[in-house]
Amino acid sequence: MKIAAGVEYDGARYCGWQIQKHATSVQECVESALSAVADHPLAVTCAGRTDAGVHALHQVIHFESEAARPLHAWVLGANTHLPADVSLTWAKSVPADFHARYTATSRVYQYLILNRPARPGLDQARVTWECRPLDAEKMARAALSLIGEHDFTSYRATSCQAKSPVRNVMSLSVERRNEQVLIIIEANAFLHHMVRNIAGVLMAIGMGKQAPGWEREVLAAQSRERGGVTAAPDGLYLVGVNYPEKYGIPAPD
Repeated sequence: MKIAAGVEYDGARYCGWQIQKHATSVQECVESALSAVADHPLAVTCAGRTDAGVHALHQVIHFESEAARPLHAWVLGANTHLPADVSLTWAKSVPADFHARYTATSRVYQYLILNRPARPGLDQARVTWECRPLDAEKMARAALSLIGEHDFTSYRATSCQAKSPVRNVMSLSVERRNEQVLIIIEANAFLHHMVRNIAGVLMAIGMGKQAPGWEREVLAAQSRERGGVTAAPDGLYLVGVNYPEKYGIPAPD
């Protein structure tokens, strides 16, 4: 049986989603918990491998098991074995052709910036703090230049292993909510550090370090050396993964 599930996690103390030899990963925790419920080793595949310190409200995974368990037992059982900062939120049976990564039509990330003189107390590691004033309207106008299908070489990490730097950004918005500035981006797929590099460019424009239009110059350069500072991972959240309706995957709220 193939099962899809939703995973929510605070990535602050993890080396990222993917299993690493040197540190604890979210994938390691999830596989260990589900294997305990199935009573045999399980491997899981995710929709998008998040980096160290990045959070998720709606990560989607799939796994296969011959163990006969009610769907709610996968959720409740796994959560008894998971640490407090990782949780399965739902599970459902899916057809054999479902793949958490390859059948996804888009992913949605949010980047949350606390924009005030005082550093965060309660939200440390859950927001990116910027003490200098940000012009969210100027950032929003700059963001429009990055919508569409482009070569995002300038906006990906030099270590990125993707075969193609071309991605289709379906929407990219910036809005201020009191002391917070929120960047929301949806694309068919993302390159390594792509969202954080976009956030870094928009923040540089928002605080006046760079002039409007710099985002287009960076894009056209097709060189990471022209891309500016990579924003911190603390404020980055995977908030949604979308699939064709036929699979019945719960939509993000």
